[in-house]
Amino acid sequence: MLLRIFTEPQQGASYDQLVRVAQTAERLGFDAFFRSDHFLLMGNGEGLPGPTDAWLTLGGIARETERIRLGTLVTSCTFRLPGLLAIQVAQVDAMSDGRVELGLGTGWYDQEHTAYGVPFPPLGERFERLGEQLEIITGLWRTPPGERFSYSGTHYQLADSPALPKPVQAGGPPIIIGGGGPKRTPRLAARFASEFNLPFAPPDFCASQYARVRQACEEAGRDPGEIRFSAAVVVCAGSDEAEVARRAARIGRDPAELRKNGAAGTPAEVIEALGRWKDAGAEVGYLQVLDVDDLDHLELLAAEVMPAV
Repeated sequence: MLLRIFTEPQQGASYDQLVRVAQTAERLGFDAFFRSDHFLLMGNGEGLPGPTDAWLTLGGIARETERIRLGTLVTSCTFRLPGLLAIQVAQVDAMSDGRVELGLGTGWYDQEHTAYGVPFPPLGERFERLGEQLEIITGLWRTPPGERFSYSGTHYQLADSPALPKPVQAGGPPIIIGGGGPKRTPRLAARFASEFNLPFAPPDFCASQYARVRQACEEAGRDPGEIRFSAAVVVCAGSDEAEVARRAARIGRDPAELRKNGAAGTPAEVIEALGRWKDAGAEVGYLQVLDVDDLDHLELLAAEVMPAV
């Protein structure tokens, strides 16, 4: 199982804090640094110093790292127009020399839309927009140089676009689609995804949803083996129980709850927990670290957990 570090900056993190996490994750050998794409704290508090824009942040981090892959879990289709998003991601792909991955979803947190004046259509329309955005973004990236791209959809229309700039990665960065929807989500994944992700879902549900995606691939005439499966899991490791309790308290969580719903406890317990998602079919684990100042946590995970999984 590949291990990636996943952060939630809307909870309170500056660009400088995120750079330190990404650089530490790179030095320790983690496969990728990912971040959420949100603009408002979930829960109590202010989330100081405030939100950072996901793609602006990743562009900066791309120039301050060398190897580690970078991406979003996940960008909301409500936040950016698809043509402009295709340009932004292609540019960050160039800035990173081809290390970018795009997670794209419908969006769900209506309060952040209200707080910053972003329209928040009903779910059915958001799924329509997501499908059109995926068609547009992949279409722009895959249009041969010198040719033009046009698209006429219900929500977006493009006419004679030069479809520039091109990403460094041939065909465009890998696209990650995720979620627990039983029909529309697997169908979108079968058409567009390089990776299918489930965030914070029990292993048994992951296994059943992965099976739905494989079935959707077969129905669409696509080899299910072309899609990689992943899971995002909150992690809270400690060398002993006191350290586990201290880290849990720092993120406002209970150790027993974290053990039940995530990967928490001693390194041996975290390894055992991640094994349950691996047995369910997850090939990649996104370790959600909520205290971005606790770089010793990453050191422990790299030294005691990563070699075993």
